[in-house]
Amino acid sequence: MREMGQVVREMRIVCFGDSVTRGITFLKGRLRIVKESYPAILQQLIGEGNGEVLNKGVFNDNSTLMVERLESDVIEQQPDFVLVEVGGNDCNFDWAEVAKRPDEDHEPIVLLNDYLNNLRQIVENVTNAGITPILMTVLPLDPVRYYAQIMLLHGKNIAHWIATCGGIEHWHGNYNRQLRNLMKEMNVLSIDLRSRFKQAGNLDDLLSDDGIHPSRAGYKAMAEIIRDELGNLGIIR
Repeated sequence: MREMGQVVREMRIVCFGDSVTRGITFLKGRLRIVKESYPAILQQLIGEGNGEVLNKGVFNDNSTLMVERLESDVIEQQPDFVLVEVGGNDCNFDWAEVAKRPDEDHEPIVLLNDYLNNLRQIVENVTNAGITPILMTVLPLDPVRYYAQIMLLHGKNIAHWIATCGGIEHWHGNYNRQLRNLMKEMNVLSIDLRSRFKQAGNLDDLLSDDGIHPSRAGYKAMAEIIRDELGNLGIIR
């Protein structure tokens, strides 16, 4: 029972991730930060007084960099829950290097085993701090628009390499499958954002012009999906 005068802090959720969490979109040839990020919309959907949502997304981040800032951006914030969104940059490539050497082998920015170990560390560290982690699957992309943008920046040499390796969508799918296996292995709460996002509408509308960052409609869909899934998990009403 609450004692007289005791202050009870409202539920706090940290949204921990990369540029998708930060709220980056690609519009009229430029990367832009939108005010209507998924954490901002999620805050509106939950409602003031029913929970506090903190945006700890960083542009161009990957799981290795997120481990480095886990203490300051998550644990020191003392949230009840942390939503973890990461993977799109981990399984991406150094496209400038690919363009220079399209006949050579290239590896993702964060190797698959390192990606999985980083997520294990994030889950274990926040759990040990009394915080409940919720892992989210990797957001889908539109490879045609994504490659068009990459070739605009780095030239058409990358097309040869893409054709021989299966492309970024192959790596995206593989990282996401292994992430789902990790979720089961660790018995951690999860949201299948990838599947739900594909079901939310046409990716032409939900992804921005670069084929990888959500549009404003995409961020709204993300927030609604996450709100619904948090309700299914019994975290919010």
